[in-house]
Amino acid sequence: MTYRILAEVVLVVHLAWIVWVIAGAYFTRNRPFLAGFHIASLIWGLLVELGPWPCPLTLAEEFLEGKVGIDPYRGGFLVHYLNSIVYPNLPESVLITLGVAVCMFNLLVYIERFRRWRANR
Repeated sequence: MTYRILAEVVLVVHLAWIVWVIAGAYFTRNRPFLAGFHIASLIWGLLVELGPWPCPLTLAEEFLEGKVGIDPYRGGFLVHYLNSIVYPNLPESVLITLGVAVCMFNLLVYIERFRRWRANR
């Protein structure tokens, strides 16, 4: 498998991870294992957004794209268009605020589900 294909695969996985973090709560109702995994994903997302640690998927993308000299304007279709989705051209502070807000909203969904579960017991 070439570095270009690996870079595209990692980018697709990164996009899927972002969608999972944003919308995972929708898929986890009455699925405790998935809910636990999604809560862990949200906590990881908050740590990466607010902490000093880079996202491992971003590091992998940068490494693989660097190996083949891909930049957003010369890369293949997937790399060019998915990069603009995964890394929109917005100020970093806006992206961090949106990321934290999405994670907090999802955590509030779980808090409400837990509250209802306890009330019904």
